[in-house]
Amino acid sequence: MSLTGTYDPENVFAKIVRGELPAVKVHEDDRVLAFMDVFPQSEGHVLVISKVSHARNLIEAEPEVTTELALMTQRISAVMPAALGCDGVSVMQFNGEAGGQTVFHLHFHVIPRWTGRPMRSHGSGQMADVDELAAIAAKLSAAL
Repeated sequence: MSLTGTYDPENVFAKIVRGELPAVKVHEDDRVLAFMDVFPQSEGHVLVISKVSHARNLIEAEPEVTTELALMTQRISAVMPAALGCDGVSVMQFNGEAGGQTVFHLHFHVIPRWTGRPMRSHGSGQMADVDELAAIAAKLSAAL
C-alpha cells in the first residue's frame, strides 16, 4: 500500500479495537489501546494504537492522536527496564509498504532490548504463546 489511500475498517487492528479479535492488553482507555504483539521482535514487544483515528499512518494522523500515542509510547518505554529487566527500548513506527508497514492502521512499536540479544525481524517468526504474553502484559500494566 502506498502512503495515500482509504482506511480499511477490516484491518486487524480495527477488529481488535471493536472486540472482534482478541488481544493481550497492556493499557486501554477511551482513545488508546496498547497490547502485546503476537509476532514479537523481542519478548515484551508492545503495539500502541489509536481507538478513534482512521489514520493509516503517521502522515495522515491528527495532531491530538499523535500526541496521545506518543505519550503512551513514552509511558510504556519508561516502565520496561524495571518491569522486564531490559537494557534498552526501541521505538519504531513504519509508514507505507515501502517503509515496512504491514498493518495499515497508525501504530507504534515499543520493543524491549537486551545487550547481546538480537532483535527478530519485523512481521516474521512464530506466533508467541498467549500465556507468556499475558504474564508480560501483567508486569507492564502493573508498572504503568
